[in-house]
Amino acid sequence: MQLSLFYFLFPLLRFNRQTDAALERHIEEVWMERVSKEPWLFNGAKFRLHSFCLASPQSPSSSCPPAKHPQCTPSSKVPSLDCVDDQGDKSRSRQRQEDLCHTDPPHDAAQNSLDLRNSSLNQTENVEGVIQQTASSTCRTAGPPLLLTLRLGLTCYKDYLGTNWSSQVAELRQRGEAEFGDPLVLLAQPLGVGAILCTDDRQVVLIRRSQRVAEAGGLLDIPGGHPEPKVVCEHLGQAKEISMEVMQQKPEAVVSELFSSVCAEIRDEVNVPLSCLREPVLMGVALNHTSAGRPSAEFYVRCSLSSNEVKKLYWKGGAEAHESTDIVFLGRTEMLQLDRSSPLWSELCPSAKGAVLLYQTVKPDGEQDLS
Repeated sequence: MQLSLFYFLFPLLRFNRQTDAALERHIEEVWMERVSKEPWLFNGAKFRLHSFCLASPQSPSSSCPPAKHPQCTPSSKVPSLDCVDDQGDKSRSRQRQEDLCHTDPPHDAAQNSLDLRNSSLNQTENVEGVIQQTASSTCRTAGPPLLLTLRLGLTCYKDYLGTNWSSQVAELRQRGEAEFGDPLVLLAQPLGVGAILCTDDRQVVLIRRSQRVAEAGGLLDIPGGHPEPKVVCEHLGQAKEISMEVMQQKPEAVVSELFSSVCAEIRDEVNVPLSCLREPVLMGVALNHTSAGRPSAEFYVRCSLSSNEVKKLYWKGGAEAHESTDIVFLGRTEMLQLDRSSPLWSELCPSAKGAVLLYQTVKPDGEQDLS
């Protein structure tokens, strides 16, 4: 089951995070401390996901109101997942939702939105049951296409480590709520991408993260990374600087980068040629609560190579081979049955868990057993 969607993005300055001099000093201090310990880290521009919503392309302005703050409110039919998790043995819970849809500029206070991030922190309910109950309503198999509007600003990796990963993140959320009516307004919230990569013999690819990465070292992950504003501007002839104005004039270039970036990450991390990858299918968005609700667009990507062929290419080493140390394959049945009672679950990093749960909900490769 797949969503039929059109995409249009608004990269605007008003969707950037709010800041002040004290916060900028804090970000710089965090960055300098991290780089002193991990000198291989480097900064770079990222897209900041403020919010998104679905609307009919016949009347987008009437059915998709202007942007509110980026809190989670149930709405249309694109799958999204609010994922609260950790990397150890602490209690976990995840709250399944149907969409993120927001309506006012980021400096306006919220009156009618429901933020389920905090409410799920101490729950221990069976999330698989919640997912099963909502799966039939979250996947479209017929009907007219929908317009997916992503509201994007700019941020960077340094800001991400200094806000979402800061020891002061709880205080930043409280300040954002008190001063702007939005607990995320001071956070970087960079938009990531991830891929459930399926081989020709129906095996899903996982890679074990190196200890020399900034997050979730040693855990199993799916291939992924970030869409890059720099790449968009280079393609638009603006190689010297990243210009929001240029990207706003060509939103289709941002859309292209969103989809092509996930394939580029597969190529660089797994060493699979782009020619062997089919068009990515967007399954939904997962929010990682080990990094204060950082969003990641999760895709399903088919590969024309067998798992043995992929394994051989992986061990030859790609452009980003240093980011992982091993490759693991799971059959479709294993993927569909993965949950927190599975021994492998504790080895998955939080973002991979969100992608797995979206895959189990959407089933983009069909209902039949393909393993």
